[in-house]
Amino acid sequence: MSKKTEKNLIVGLDIGTSKVVAIVGEINPDGGVEIIGIGSHPSRGLKKGTVVNIESTVQSIQRAVEEAELMAGCQIHSVYAGIAGSHIRSLNSHGIVAIRDKEVGQGDIDR
Repeated sequence: MSKKTEKNLIVGLDIGTSKVVAIVGEINPDGGVEIIGIGSHPSRGLKKGTVVNIESTVQSIQRAVEEAELMAGCQIHSVYAGIAGSHIRSLNSHGIVAIRDKEVGQGDIDR
């Protein structure tokens, strides 16, 4: 197996009412994906697909991700998360921030 880099890893995260699952795949040169790690943890802080306790939900996600990292021998920095349910809604939004200088600073980002 080649050295694992962020470029050739893909991570999926499923946050369900009963469990949270993280799965790590390594993208092969031919474009195929080999599963190299999986982590699962009972879901806490969710009721019928709705977050009712954010701290507990975050802990469940962290435990699943940590388990997947351990199995895959890598650090996970980003994931593709699936979001499902009849209660899911989205909102398209547009915003503008005035910038004093031509360079974007941390203060601009924080606004």
